[in-house]
Amino acid sequence: MSVEDLLYPLLASYIKSPQWVKDSVGRAYSWVPVSMRRGRNYSRFVSEASLRNEGEIRQLSSRKLSATLQWTLESVPAYHQYRHLLNRADTPIDVLRDLPLLSKEEIKRDPISFLSTASPSHLRLKTFTGGSIATPMAFYLHKGITRTKEYGYIANFHLRTGLTENDVVLALRGRPVPTSKHPGGQLWMYEPIKKELIFSSDHLEHAYMPEYVKAIRAWKPTYIQAYPSTIYPLARWLRDNPAPDVSQRIKGIMLFSENILDHHLALLKETFTCPILQHYGQSERVVMAASMPDDDRYFFWPQYGHFELVDAAGDPITQPGMLGEIVGTSFDSQVMPFVRYRTGDMAILGDKPHPLLPGYPVVERVEGRRQEFIVCHDHRLMSLSSMSVGLANSGALADIYDMQYEQEKPGHFLVKVVTAKKLSAEASAQISQIVKNNTQGGCSAEVVDVSEIPRTARGKHPVLVQKLEISQFLSLSKC
Repeated sequence: MSVEDLLYPLLASYIKSPQWVKDSVGRAYSWVPVSMRRGRNYSRFVSEASLRNEGEIRQLSSRKLSATLQWTLESVPAYHQYRHLLNRADTPIDVLRDLPLLSKEEIKRDPISFLSTASPSHLRLKTFTGGSIATPMAFYLHKGITRTKEYGYIANFHLRTGLTENDVVLALRGRPVPTSKHPGGQLWMYEPIKKELIFSSDHLEHAYMPEYVKAIRAWKPTYIQAYPSTIYPLARWLRDNPAPDVSQRIKGIMLFSENILDHHLALLKETFTCPILQHYGQSERVVMAASMPDDDRYFFWPQYGHFELVDAAGDPITQPGMLGEIVGTSFDSQVMPFVRYRTGDMAILGDKPHPLLPGYPVVERVEGRRQEFIVCHDHRLMSLSSMSVGLANSGALADIYDMQYEQEKPGHFLVKVVTAKKLSAEASAQISQIVKNNTQGGCSAEVVDVSEIPRTARGKHPVLVQKLEISQFLSLSKC
């Protein structure tokens, strides 16, 4: 078991501690060898993530899938009725196709039935899904395996930008800054174990940016890890208030958890002259993907988990360009294996592999969760990225600090905007016209001024508040 799994229950107390405590603990912790901190399996997972031989990757992935299915069918109560498939364990893909898709709702109803009876209870690490689900789902990670594996593959992702453990990272990923809750309190903190300069996601308004830039100049981070919506206000401020000593120091940007819209990406590229990579994963650690410095598509590590893309009926999608739901089967965890797990995330299947990632499944885009689509009046679905094409170059966003879409009925939605001054009628009309054009007349938009757009408890910014149930429209979508 890793030291980090043992100390995980103390994480919240550590974050809330004074800076001098964090500094002292960080210095002491830095003397602990990585193999102890992250577990004896860490080096194995780092090695796996680095494989580049397609034959070796295929063999390893097949062995892992077979092992997951055999363990699940033998020891997980929810799958006892499928134990007859064990005699076909040497053909794991065929076995997989005979198993049902698994939803979050099924796990919520009876989580204990999805725990392996052959795995000791002391190996269970209870946790919850993240902020995009109204009611979080409780589930269990495998101590010494799941988080260790995550670290190993994330380390491989970091290599794509050149990030090492010696670099200071500016973190804008919703981590709490305890002092920011007090009037006049410091809005940032430095976390020495991961060498992260952490900004409060609750104070990203224009007025606070000079203080943040002052902290950047003091700590000199060379990489940024952020949600797209949390780095956007900083990038906007740096564009309007150029600080080359800040922006040009950044060697790479890694974006997590949220989809990035075209106007977000355009601003980042305008402000920073470095690779901008995107990462895809889940709290459940079922499948993982990331882009490359020279390719914005998402490439799934085959050795991390088994990737599928299915249509509304649950059938596999094999034609590039088609929209489907990401389904994953986890590897390595024997506590609560996820088999054919519906992530709720939608993606468009890609075709050509990356030359450096042979055998990696690829999607052109991850379009977001089901509830992150707009419904047209004829019940077609439009992704936010498709709908917002052209906004960045129109000039309509010039005076907008923040924005959010909200839909209650097909064919119409609100565009909530936060501005320094009321948006002009011309700019509002321009946004409405772009929406109409991009949806081929399928949607009208009403632009409304608001004072603020609240973030979730995890610091995320829901770009769309969708009040329609999207699943009833999925079979009609051709996006």
